[in-house]
Formats: sequence, C-alpha cells, structure tokens
Amino acid sequence: MNDANRRDWTELVAVILLAFAAVATAWSSYQANRWNGEQAKTSGRVNATRIEAARASGLANAQTQVDIATFVQWVDAYAQQKTKLADFYEKRFRKEFQPAFRAWLATRPLRNADAPLTPFAMPEYRLAATANAEQLDAKAEVLSAQVRRNIQRSSNYVLSVVLFAVSLFFAGMSAKLSTPRLRVAMLILGCIMFVATFTWVATFPVSVAV
Repeated sequence: MNDANRRDWTELVAVILLAFAAVATAWSSYQANRWNGEQAKTSGRVNATRIEAARASGLANAQTQVDIATFVQWVDAYAQQKTKLADFYEKRFRKEFQPAFRAWLATRPLRNADAPLTPFAMPEYRLAATANAEQLDAKAEVLSAQVRRNIQRSSNYVLSVVLFAVSLFFAGMSAKLSTPRLRVAMLILGCIMFVATFTWVATFPVSVAV
C-alpha cells in the first residue's frame, strides 16, 4: 500500500472515529446530566421522607409522654387507695397503652420481684407512630443508597466524556501528522480508547426523559 492510499485509509478511519466519538461524548454528557437530575430528585424524596419520619417520631414521643403522665397519676391514686380516682385514670388510658398495662398487671408487679418495673418495658407496649417512624427511616435509608448510586452513575458518565474526548484527540492528531507510522499509531490508540470506553459505557444504566 503506497503512502497516498495509506493516508486515504487513515483519514477515512479518523473521520469515522471522530464522528462516533463525538456522538458518544454528547450521549455521555446527556446521561451525566440526567443522572445528576435523578440524584437531585431522589435527594428531595429523602428529605421529605426524613421530615415525615421526624413528625412520626415526635408524635410517638408525645403519646408516650401522655401514657407516662396518666400512668403516674394512676400509680399515685392506687398507692393512696383512692379506688375511684385510680379507675378514673385507668379508663382514660390510651388504647395503645391498655394492652401493655393489662399485661403488666398480670405479672403481679407488687408481689413478683422479677416483674417489669413499668408497663413501658412490656413487649405489648407498641406505638403505631413509632413503627411508622421506623418504616420511614428505613425508606429514607433505601433512598439515600439510591442517591449514592445515582451520584456514582453521573460520575462514571463524566469520566466517559473525558475518555471519549481523549479518543477524539488521538483521531484529530492522526490527521495532522505527516509520518505514516505515527499517524497509524495515533489512530490505533484512538480506536482502542474509544472501543474500551464504549464497551464500559454499554454496561451503564440509561436514564431517558419521558
């Protein structure tokens, strides 16, 4: 193959590589922006979920304080043998507290030294607000993990932009070199860089605007 034919061949390959690398660079840039947007949206959901969890936790704390206050009043009335007053407070126990209170009485706390000190130590004492707060916290953790994955995906696409840009550089330089061997070597390096980066990017998840 003479120098003219070789130059024509390398120029054709360089043009094809430039075209594919330019498209791949644009695609990777688009995907980096898309995943950055996905990360921002998921971060917003994390914040909203954590706010809901804090509200549920605050409600659970308030309900616990109510249960403690009424129980203390019941204990005081019971200790003073004010039966009617003790019954008055017992009837006003919250529904979520009543199962724990009855289970605690069944342990005969005044006679059984091994009985729990209060109904709040009983497994029957369960608040829906506490369970809700725990579920929301768990959901927030899952979303936080998704945020981290989206950040990594965006970073990977940004890195692929840089690598595709390198292959563009090699393709552009090959067309400017006068030495055939250097021209071919530059072009081979550019092709290797492009194929390796393209193969890597092909494993990435894709985010497309609807």
